[in-house]
Amino acid sequence: TLRMRVPALLILLVCFRGRAGPSPHFLQQPEDLVVLLGEEARLQCALGAYWGLVQWTKSGLALGGQRDLPGWSRYWISGNAAKGQHDLHIRPVELEDEASYECQATQAGLRSRPAQLHVLVPPEAPQVLGGPSVSLVAGIPANLTCRSRGDARPIPELLWFRDGVRLDGITFHQTLLKEGTPESVESTLTLTPSSHDDGATLVCRARSQALPAGRDTAITLSLQYPPEVTLSAAPHTVQEGEKVTFLCHATAQPPVTGYRWAKGGSPVLGARGPRLEVVADASFLTEPVSCEVSNAVGSANRTTALDVLFGPILQAKPEPVSVDVGEDASFICAWRGNPLPRVTWIRRGGAQVLGSGPTLRLPSVGPEDAGDYVCRAEPGLSGRGGGAAEARLTVNAPPVVTALHSAPAFLRGPARLQCLVFASPAPDAVVWSWDEGFLEAGSRGRFLVETFPAPEGHEGQGPGLISVLHISGTQESDFSRSFNCSARNRLGEGGARASLGRRDLLPTVRIVAGVAAATTTLLMVITGVALCCWRHGKASASFPEQKNLMRIPGSSDGSSSRGPEEEETGSGEDRGPIVHTDHSDLVLEEEGALQTKDPTNGYYKVRGVSPPAPPNSCVTSLQWKSPGISILP
Repeated sequence: TLRMRVPALLILLVCFRGRAGPSPHFLQQPEDLVVLLGEEARLQCALGAYWGLVQWTKSGLALGGQRDLPGWSRYWISGNAAKGQHDLHIRPVELEDEASYECQATQAGLRSRPAQLHVLVPPEAPQVLGGPSVSLVAGIPANLTCRSRGDARPIPELLWFRDGVRLDGITFHQTLLKEGTPESVESTLTLTPSSHDDGATLVCRARSQALPAGRDTAITLSLQYPPEVTLSAAPHTVQEGEKVTFLCHATAQPPVTGYRWAKGGSPVLGARGPRLEVVADASFLTEPVSCEVSNAVGSANRTTALDVLFGPILQAKPEPVSVDVGEDASFICAWRGNPLPRVTWIRRGGAQVLGSGPTLRLPSVGPEDAGDYVCRAEPGLSGRGGGAAEARLTVNAPPVVTALHSAPAFLRGPARLQCLVFASPAPDAVVWSWDEGFLEAGSRGRFLVETFPAPEGHEGQGPGLISVLHISGTQESDFSRSFNCSARNRLGEGGARASLGRRDLLPTVRIVAGVAAATTTLLMVITGVALCCWRHGKASASFPEQKNLMRIPGSSDGSSSRGPEEEETGSGEDRGPIVHTDHSDLVLEEEGALQTKDPTNGYYKVRGVSPPAPPNSCVTSLQWKSPGISILP
């Protein structure tokens, strides 16, 4: 039978080959091959020392032994059979061609190793959902989806690019058919667009081994975004009182619908549109101007502050400070200005600068540090502003007591003593004390105490008090003793001694006696002169009968002399008696007065208008002067 003959023939062939030469063998076996769909596949096979039948199998199925492979229109075998070349060609390659192929030398019983043919299917151009123009809102996260469908082999990779630069933030996933093959693959790009992305072009690329360059699909982004605002001021640095123009520029999609202006958070009434004009003042330095622009998508706000130059303005006035002696004291004085003003401290009434800056510190103060302190701010560059503010430093210390001058007093008369007290805190009491007693207020026997505020306070030493000790009916002992005025507060005690001055009546008596003696002497001189002239006239025979008459020049009102009873004596409490004697009425009358009618018929002529008197005249011989008295020839 045929089955028995085939093994016999094979045995004979082997024996013949062993005797004739080398045995059949493969010079080249087919290799695994990857081919793109639609292209040509070539599986190479070469045999040596074999001239028999050669055939190819596809996944175990024999394709036939003829060179043109009837029944397989896209398959054929090529090469020089005499040289053992038996290459299998497939064109165009289709998906069904993907299989395992073997080259077999049937008569020699040789089979090549299996060669796997892989058919690659390039991906189609991907699809971007919502493309080719995708509308997004700036600032809101969005997902862009790129999808690839078809039978691409292998599964393509989907990538995103912008301006040739690969983008990150991609999520990849695939959807499978029931049979386990992919129906589609998707790639999602997550981004948060901005207004700068408006009009940008993004590319989704499907790439695989079948098509390394990939296929691209481009989309254009159409952005809707709220206004982007820029705010400017011209000029930005101004002097207080100058005009400033603010410009609010905005770009938006869709267009701007409105403007809103504010200063320091408060709306500027009546301000509309992108332009605002104001007159700058100091408030613009701390209260910036803002412009808010709106459209259908949203709104945006921009703020700017002006650099306003202005002089110093007092913000915080220094407060009065009260400290105990030995403690530290400090004042705070705040000035505002642009540029920042220079602040210095002085003491009122002085020129020495004690410090600079908003704070003045005085360590371990004493009573001498009490007073008013002034903080001064220099004017700004414009010369406007500046000024000073002051506060008082009160140093709490024991009372300071000063005895005031008191007027001397008469014995058994009224008297008073005074003392001035300055104390902070105010004294608990002011007490007068002497040898046998003391008195704080009210009366006690001959003594009475009154206390009342001083007209003016002492700088930094607290309010002043004046305490008065009244004494009625002074005694001898009051002029020899000391009176003590003392005051006490929580920090200690202070005091001063005062004594009573005495005014004596003896000087006044002596003055009155002296004036009386002078008056008596004057009357005696006048009488002597009158007697002398009368005797001289009686002895002379040339004078008429009335020669015994003498006229004493003087005032016609009888004020030629004044007795002691007409002296004026002052008896004020603060001064002794004053005696005033007026002898002007003793001066002889002028020539015109002498021309009046003379009862002596001109016998006696007393002034220089008559002829010179003889050398032995009594008037001439009695020229004498005393203090306050003048007798003229």
